[in-house]
Amino acid sequence: MSGTFAGQVVLLTGASSGIGAELARQFAAAGARLALVARDVVRLEQVAAECRALGGEALVVPGDVSVETACAAIVERTIAHYGHLDVLVNNAGLGSSGRFAEITDLSIFDTLMRVNFLGSVWCTAYALPHLTRRKGRLVAISSLTGLTGVPKRTAYAATKHAMAGFFDSLRIELAGTGVSVTVVYPGFVFSEINQRALSPDGTPFGERGYVRRKGETMETDECCRQILRATARRDRDLVMTWRGKIGRLLKLISPALVDRIARNVIDQRQ
Repeated sequence: MSGTFAGQVVLLTGASSGIGAELARQFAAAGARLALVARDVVRLEQVAAECRALGGEALVVPGDVSVETACAAIVERTIAHYGHLDVLVNNAGLGSSGRFAEITDLSIFDTLMRVNFLGSVWCTAYALPHLTRRKGRLVAISSLTGLTGVPKRTAYAATKHAMAGFFDSLRIELAGTGVSVTVVYPGFVFSEINQRALSPDGTPFGERGYVRRKGETMETDECCRQILRATARRDRDLVMTWRGKIGRLLKLISPALVDRIARNVIDQRQ
Protein backbone atom coordinates (compact mmCIF):
# COMPACT_ATOMS: atom_id res chain seq x y z
CA MET A 1 0.00 0.00 0.00
CA SER A 2 2.84 2.38 0.82
CA GLY A 3 4.19 1.96 -2.68
CA THR A 4 0.87 3.09 -4.13
CA PHE A 5 0.40 6.24 -2.09
CA ALA A 6 3.96 7.30 -1.23
CA GLY A 7 4.30 10.91 -2.33
CA GLN A 8 0.73 10.98 -3.69
CA VAL A 9 -1.38 14.08 -3.00
CA VAL A 10 -4.68 13.06 -1.41
CA LEU A 11 -7.53 15.52 -0.86
CA LEU A 12 -9.84 14.15 1.82
CA THR A 13 -13.10 15.78 2.89
CA GLY A 14 -14.74 15.19 6.26
CA ALA A 15 -11.32 14.52 7.76
CA SER A 16 -11.83 15.79 11.31
CA SER A 17 -13.52 12.71 12.81
CA GLY A 18 -14.77 9.18 12.24
CA ILE A 19 -13.94 7.45 8.98
CA GLY A 20 -12.30 10.59 7.58
CA ALA A 21 -9.86 10.96 10.46
CA GLU A 22 -8.88 7.30 10.33
CA LEU A 23 -8.51 7.41 6.55
CA ALA A 24 -6.18 10.38 7.01
CA ARG A 25 -4.02 8.45 9.46
CA GLN A 26 -3.85 5.39 7.22
CA PHE A 27 -3.02 7.43 4.12
CA ALA A 28 -0.33 9.24 6.13
CA ALA A 29 1.17 5.95 7.29
CA ALA A 30 1.32 4.96 3.61
CA GLY A 31 3.37 8.08 2.85
CA ALA A 32 0.68 10.27 1.29
CA ARG A 33 0.73 14.08 1.21
CA LEU A 34 -2.66 15.10 2.56
CA ALA A 35 -5.02 18.03 2.22
CA LEU A 36 -7.47 17.60 5.10
CA VAL A 37 -10.86 19.29 4.82
CA ALA A 38 -13.53 19.92 7.47
CA ARG A 39 -15.28 22.77 9.26
CA ASP A 40 -13.90 21.95 12.73
CA VAL A 41 -10.42 23.49 12.53
CA VAL A 42 -9.37 22.47 16.04
CA ARG A 43 -10.04 18.80 15.45
CA LEU A 44 -8.61 19.04 11.95
CA GLU A 45 -5.35 20.35 13.38
CA GLN A 46 -5.26 17.41 15.79
CA VAL A 47 -5.71 14.92 12.96
CA ALA A 48 -3.04 16.72 10.90
CA ALA A 49 -0.60 16.45 13.82
CA GLU A 50 -1.28 12.71 14.05
CA CYS A 51 -0.68 12.35 10.33
CA ARG A 52 2.65 14.16 10.54
CA ALA A 53 3.69 11.92 13.44
CA LEU A 54 3.00 8.93 11.19
CA GLY A 55 5.33 10.29 8.51
CA GLY A 56 2.81 11.94 6.21
CA GLU A 57 2.58 15.56 5.13
CA ALA A 58 -0.67 17.27 6.11
CA LEU A 59 -2.20 20.56 5.01
CA VAL A 60 -5.21 21.82 6.99
CA VAL A 61 -7.90 23.23 4.70
CA PRO A 62 -10.92 24.56 6.60
CA GLY A 63 -13.99 24.40 4.41
CA ASP A 64 -17.70 23.65 4.16
CA VAL A 65 -18.47 21.32 1.24
CA SER A 66 -22.15 22.33 1.29
CA VAL A 67 -21.09 25.61 -0.36
CA GLU A 68 -19.95 25.48 -3.99
CA THR A 69 -17.50 28.37 -3.73
CA ALA A 70 -15.92 26.72 -0.70
CA CYS A 71 -15.39 23.53 -2.72
CA ALA A 72 -13.64 25.53 -5.42
CA ALA A 73 -11.44 27.19 -2.81
CA ILE A 74 -10.60 23.83 -1.20
CA VAL A 75 -9.26 22.45 -4.48
CA GLU A 76 -7.52 25.72 -5.33
CA ARG A 77 -5.67 25.80 -2.01
CA THR A 78 -4.61 22.16 -2.37
CA ILE A 79 -3.16 22.81 -5.82
CA ALA A 80 -1.49 26.03 -4.68
CA HIS A 81 0.28 24.13 -1.90
CA TYR A 82 1.15 20.83 -3.58
CA GLY A 83 1.05 21.70 -7.27
CA HIS A 84 -1.05 18.71 -8.33
CA LEU A 85 -3.65 16.20 -7.13
CA ASP A 86 -3.63 12.40 -7.33
CA VAL A 87 -6.60 11.26 -5.21
CA LEU A 88 -9.88 12.88 -4.20
CA VAL A 89 -11.84 11.14 -1.44
CA ASN A 90 -15.38 12.50 -1.12
CA ASN A 91 -16.01 11.43 2.45
CA ALA A 92 -17.80 14.36 4.12
CA GLY A 93 -21.25 13.24 5.15
CA LEU A 94 -24.20 13.84 7.42
CA GLY A 95 -26.79 11.30 8.53
CA SER A 96 -30.42 11.41 9.57
CA SER A 97 -32.95 9.04 11.10
CA GLY A 98 -36.70 9.08 11.51
CA ARG A 99 -39.81 8.04 9.63
CA PHE A 100 -40.74 10.46 6.85
CA ALA A 101 -44.19 11.09 8.38
CA GLU A 102 -42.52 12.16 11.65
CA ILE A 103 -40.17 14.73 10.09
CA THR A 104 -41.13 18.24 11.17
CA ASP A 105 -38.19 20.05 9.58
CA LEU A 106 -38.10 19.31 5.84
CA SER A 107 -34.95 21.39 5.45
CA ILE A 108 -33.16 18.19 6.54
CA PHE A 109 -33.44 17.03 2.92
CA ASP A 110 -31.77 20.16 1.59
CA THR A 111 -29.04 20.03 4.25
CA LEU A 112 -28.16 16.39 3.59
CA MET A 113 -28.31 16.80 -0.18
CA ARG A 114 -25.88 19.71 -0.03
CA VAL A 115 -23.38 17.92 2.22
CA ASN A 116 -23.58 14.34 0.98
CA PHE A 117 -24.36 14.76 -2.71
CA LEU A 118 -23.70 18.28 -3.98
CA GLY A 119 -20.52 18.60 -1.91
CA SER A 120 -19.18 15.52 -3.70
CA VAL A 121 -20.30 16.84 -7.09
CA TRP A 122 -18.75 20.26 -6.56
CA CYS A 123 -15.43 18.96 -5.18
CA THR A 124 -15.24 16.49 -8.06
CA ALA A 125 -15.99 19.17 -10.67
CA TYR A 126 -13.17 21.42 -9.51
CA ALA A 127 -10.72 18.57 -8.89
CA LEU A 128 -11.33 16.63 -12.11
CA PRO A 129 -9.05 18.63 -14.44
CA HIS A 130 -6.16 18.12 -12.00
CA LEU A 131 -6.95 14.42 -11.52
CA THR A 132 -7.12 13.93 -15.29
CA ARG A 133 -3.61 15.35 -15.71
CA ARG A 134 -2.31 12.80 -13.19
CA LYS A 135 -4.56 9.87 -14.23
CA GLY A 136 -5.71 9.96 -10.65
CA ARG A 137 -8.29 8.31 -8.46
CA LEU A 138 -11.79 9.45 -7.49
CA VAL A 139 -13.33 7.86 -4.39
CA ALA A 140 -16.88 8.36 -3.12
CA ILE A 141 -17.89 7.12 0.33
CA SER A 142 -21.52 6.13 -0.05
CA SER A 143 -23.47 3.66 2.13
CA LEU A 144 -25.46 0.45 1.78
CA THR A 145 -28.45 2.79 1.78
CA GLY A 146 -27.18 3.90 -1.62
CA LEU A 147 -27.98 0.42 -2.95
CA THR A 148 -31.39 -0.19 -1.40
CA GLY A 149 -34.06 1.74 0.44
CA VAL A 150 -33.91 1.68 4.24
CA PRO A 151 -36.75 2.68 6.59
CA LYS A 152 -36.12 5.75 8.77
CA ARG A 153 -33.36 6.85 6.37
CA THR A 154 -35.38 8.51 3.60
CA ALA A 155 -33.27 11.67 3.41
CA TYR A 156 -29.94 9.89 3.89
CA ALA A 157 -30.76 7.10 1.43
CA ALA A 158 -31.85 9.64 -1.18
CA THR A 159 -28.48 11.39 -1.05
CA LYS A 160 -26.55 8.14 -1.22
CA HIS A 161 -28.61 6.89 -4.16
CA ALA A 162 -27.81 10.20 -5.86
CA MET A 163 -24.11 9.69 -5.20
CA ALA A 164 -24.23 6.18 -6.66
CA GLY A 165 -25.99 7.37 -9.81
CA PHE A 166 -23.64 10.29 -10.30
CA PHE A 167 -20.38 8.43 -9.82
CA ASP A 168 -21.48 5.35 -11.78
CA SER A 169 -22.39 7.65 -14.69
CA LEU A 170 -19.15 9.62 -14.36
CA ARG A 171 -17.12 6.42 -14.41
CA ILE A 172 -18.48 5.62 -17.86
CA GLU A 173 -17.75 9.14 -19.10
CA LEU A 174 -14.17 8.93 -17.83
CA ALA A 175 -13.35 5.67 -19.59
CA GLY A 176 -10.05 6.06 -21.41
CA THR A 177 -8.88 9.08 -19.40
CA GLY A 178 -6.95 7.07 -16.83
CA VAL A 179 -9.07 8.43 -13.96
CA SER A 180 -10.65 5.65 -11.88
CA VAL A 181 -13.89 5.95 -9.90
CA THR A 182 -14.39 3.83 -6.78
CA VAL A 183 -17.71 3.94 -4.92
CA VAL A 184 -17.61 2.58 -1.36
CA TYR A 185 -20.69 1.13 0.33
CA PRO A 186 -19.99 0.65 4.05
CA GLY A 187 -22.54 -0.95 6.36
CA PHE A 188 -22.92 0.10 9.99
CA VAL A 189 -19.57 1.55 11.08
CA PHE A 190 -18.77 2.69 14.62
CA SER A 191 -18.31 6.37 13.80
CA GLU A 192 -19.21 9.82 15.07
CA ILE A 193 -21.54 10.34 12.12
CA ASN A 194 -24.14 8.67 14.33
CA GLN A 195 -23.85 11.46 16.90
CA ARG A 196 -24.18 14.19 14.29
CA ALA A 197 -27.11 12.55 12.48
CA LEU A 198 -30.22 14.71 12.37
CA SER A 199 -33.43 13.70 14.15
CA PRO A 200 -36.90 14.45 12.66
CA ASP A 201 -36.91 17.94 14.19
CA GLY A 202 -33.55 18.79 12.63
CA THR A 203 -31.46 18.57 15.82
CA PRO A 204 -28.44 16.21 16.16
CA PHE A 205 -29.00 12.92 17.98
CA GLY A 206 -25.88 13.36 20.12
CA GLU A 207 -25.13 10.48 22.47
CA ARG A 208 -28.43 8.79 21.58
CA GLY A 209 -26.99 7.96 18.19
CA TYR A 210 -23.61 6.67 19.36
CA VAL A 211 -24.29 2.99 20.01
CA ARG A 212 -21.92 0.07 19.46
CA ARG A 213 -23.53 -3.31 18.76
CA LYS A 214 -21.18 -6.27 18.89
CA GLY A 215 -21.17 -8.29 15.71
CA GLU A 216 -23.26 -5.73 13.80
CA THR A 217 -20.92 -2.75 13.62
CA MET A 218 -17.60 -2.63 11.77
CA GLU A 219 -14.70 -0.91 13.48
CA THR A 220 -13.49 2.25 11.76
CA ASP A 221 -9.91 1.04 11.27
CA GLU A 222 -11.03 -2.09 9.42
CA CYS A 223 -13.42 -0.07 7.27
CA CYS A 224 -10.60 2.28 6.28
CA ARG A 225 -8.16 -0.54 5.54
CA GLN A 226 -10.65 -1.88 3.03
CA ILE A 227 -11.15 1.57 1.50
CA LEU A 228 -7.39 2.10 1.03
CA ARG A 229 -7.03 -1.33 -0.56
CA ALA A 230 -9.92 -0.70 -2.97
CA THR A 231 -8.53 2.75 -3.82
CA ALA A 232 -5.06 1.36 -4.49
CA ARG A 233 -6.50 -1.31 -6.80
CA ARG A 234 -8.79 1.19 -8.51
CA ASP A 235 -11.73 -1.09 -7.81
CA ARG A 236 -15.07 -0.15 -9.38
CA ASP A 237 -16.84 -0.39 -6.04
CA LEU A 238 -16.57 -1.88 -2.57
CA VAL A 239 -19.49 -3.48 -0.77
CA MET A 240 -18.10 -4.26 2.66
CA THR A 241 -20.53 -6.60 4.39
CA TRP A 242 -21.88 -10.03 3.52
CA ARG A 243 -25.39 -8.66 4.10
CA GLY A 244 -24.76 -5.95 1.54
CA LYS A 245 -23.35 -8.37 -1.04
CA ILE A 246 -26.20 -10.84 -0.63
CA GLY A 247 -28.77 -8.05 -0.55
CA ARG A 248 -27.45 -6.67 -3.83
CA LEU A 249 -28.11 -10.02 -5.52
CA LEU A 250 -31.42 -10.67 -3.76
CA LYS A 251 -32.76 -7.29 -4.88
CA LEU A 252 -32.65 -8.56 -8.47
CA ILE A 253 -34.53 -11.74 -7.55
CA SER A 254 -36.87 -10.75 -4.73
CA PRO A 255 -36.98 -7.00 -3.97
CA ALA A 256 -39.83 -7.50 -1.49
CA LEU A 257 -37.61 -9.82 0.55
CA VAL A 258 -34.89 -7.18 0.64
CA ASP A 259 -37.46 -4.66 1.90
CA ARG A 260 -38.38 -7.00 4.77
CA ILE A 261 -34.74 -7.63 5.64
CA ALA A 262 -34.01 -3.88 5.72
CA ARG A 263 -37.02 -3.24 7.93
CA ASN A 264 -36.03 -6.02 10.35
CA VAL A 265 -32.43 -4.82 10.59
CA ILE A 266 -33.49 -1.26 11.43
CA ASP A 267 -36.15 -2.44 13.90
CA GLN A 268 -33.54 -4.54 15.72
CA ARG A 269 -31.25 -1.54 16.06
CA GLN A 270 -33.81 0.79 17.66
